[in-house]
Amino acid sequence: MEQHSATTVLPHGHKPDAAVKEIWKVTGILTVLTLVELGLGFWMMGMQDETTKHFIKGAIIILMLAKAFYIVGYFMHLKHEIRNLIMTICIPLILFAWFIIAFLYEGNSYNNLKNKYNGYYKEHSSQHMEKKEEPKPAETKKPGAKD
Repeated sequence: MEQHSATTVLPHGHKPDAAVKEIWKVTGILTVLTLVELGLGFWMMGMQDETTKHFIKGAIIILMLAKAFYIVGYFMHLKHEIRNLIMTICIPLILFAWFIIAFLYEGNSYNNLKNKYNGYYKEHSSQHMEKKEEPKPAETKKPGAKD
């Protein structure tokens, strides 16, 4: 078997030490981003101000997107690909995210309009049902058992 020395150059011009350093760098960046997200999340839990909570949630989403780009770029090897291949993957991904947001918005709008213009739905969605007690099952006797 062939062993790699420090001066060995792998295919594509990469040196083994440089690849390991790059992996550690990316792992460190992802770890820091994750710790910052967790810190913001725990800090947000005790807050009462809704506006500040929304800003923190936005910051967490931005940090999550940064992590997603790092993961796609380094671990899915898109960083070293040509621009057309990257666009072939990223544009449908952006459209897919837009579809999800649009469908959630549309569903929420439908639900609100349904309750606003048809009182039947609002009336039934705000009714509280009484909990009925289930009848107790009759005790069954085993065949041949004495009373």
